[in-house]
Amino acid sequence: MTITQPDLSVFETLESEVRSYCRSWPTVFDRAQGSRMYDEDGHAYLDFFAGAGSLNYGHNNPVLKRALIDYLERDGVTHGLDMSTTAKRGFLESFQNLVLRPRDLPYKVMFPGPTGTNAVESALKLARKVKGRESIVSFTNAFHGMSLGSLAVTGNAFKRAGAGIPLVHGTPMPFDNYFDGQVPDFLWFERLLEDQGSGLNKPAAVIVETVQGEGGINVARNEWLRALAELCERQDMLLIVDDIQMGCGRTGAFFSFEEAGIVPDIVTVSKSISGYGLPMSLCLFKPELDIWEPGEHNGTFRGNNPAFVTAAAALQAYWSDGPAMEKQTRTRGEQVEQALISITEENLADVKEYRGRGLVWGMEFHDKARAGRVAHRAFELGLLIETSGPESEVVKLLPALTITPDELDEGLRTLARAVRETA
Repeated sequence: MTITQPDLSVFETLESEVRSYCRSWPTVFDRAQGSRMYDEDGHAYLDFFAGAGSLNYGHNNPVLKRALIDYLERDGVTHGLDMSTTAKRGFLESFQNLVLRPRDLPYKVMFPGPTGTNAVESALKLARKVKGRESIVSFTNAFHGMSLGSLAVTGNAFKRAGAGIPLVHGTPMPFDNYFDGQVPDFLWFERLLEDQGSGLNKPAAVIVETVQGEGGINVARNEWLRALAELCERQDMLLIVDDIQMGCGRTGAFFSFEEAGIVPDIVTVSKSISGYGLPMSLCLFKPELDIWEPGEHNGTFRGNNPAFVTAAAALQAYWSDGPAMEKQTRTRGEQVEQALISITEENLADVKEYRGRGLVWGMEFHDKARAGRVAHRAFELGLLIETSGPESEVVKLLPALTITPDELDEGLRTLARAVRETA
């Protein structure tokens, strides 16, 4: 498609050099609906990024938009700190009835602030408070957020360097298949825990993503996750699952850890929990861990009531009919996988591997710079995709869960073309 040169002058002169996504997609977006975004010149783009996983139900989902507009038009409370409001009650009741009870999950719900890293910080703080220990174990290629505590358990060297100070009290361990199956799971970790001379401080908790999104779409096996949960129980460590990007149905089930049959001690949720892209996060934990003093962890924007409204509407619309949403996501995921198989077969010398679950997929190339070229060409062809991995070597597919089969097929055909045209 033909793209006229957009006016980016104010962004380039006034906005900080830290901006990133806008460099990959050099246009000025004006509106969005469903799985499409439109720039100010009217060009349409099929969105396979979905707000980095914050828009699982698409842009301006009409059901959620109607609930939000109705709430705002009746002057519903917008800012409420952690006060009790009808909007918060509506969300809590929906979350309890449609998510927690059907899965027999006992969690208490904490609103730690508007972003994912707020949820992670509160989880780390709570784990340390409960266990009286400082050390947290994370995994290679993990990503948990950009504030200091979250960065300390993040693997990416570039992001860690931005802290400007030493990042302490975090210890990395190898993620699933880090040694290509040559080393038994948790051999090194358990040896360090049991050896009084290892120098490893007893950890308060372990934090893990079931699928590492920013780390390169690295999928943990269910047996690995179960073994990790058992190790944490044996060694008196709390298990924290960071479900910020992979939760809310991204991998199929509402929580990404359900398939493994584990019940983490603490779970962090954000991104698509509001359903509409509004800032909101949760820290969930077992009731016996709720040892907070009132106000011990607070924040001005814990009570984003419009987000509570759209979150409750999303749960009612998509999670009130049993496994329907999960089945649809798995079906769409199979459609993606078949397309990636075909692309791989057409480019055997170039594609190193494809991997994923549900509607999160990655394609890695032997030439690490290829993924960036594919994403750039896809943008020129009207498809929004991003890269991930420590060297941005993986093309990352993260379409909305509500995308239609035809839209999905269109985007996958565009991806195949972008791969061919960057050979």
